[in-house]
Amino acid sequence: MPDHTENLVLEHLKAIRTDVAAIRDELRELTHRTGRVELAIAGLRRDMAHFDESHAEISVRIDRMNERIERIERRLELQP
Repeated sequence: MPDHTENLVLEHLKAIRTDVAAIRDELRELTHRTGRVELAIAGLRRDMAHFDESHAEISVRIDRMNERIERIERRLELQP
């Protein structure tokens, strides 16, 4: 009976070791994927910052153009 019990314990330990190895592999995969997601988010943040900068620059240019158009209209007396 002790041999059977010892074999049973060894079988359980082997199964646990196999499960732990599988969990370790899954954790490694999830860690890798999480890192890629973090990189993608950082890239999106850079893109959004660049977009905001471009948007602000375009807004300033449009404001300047509006001022120039208004000045031209005043000079040509085109305003009502």
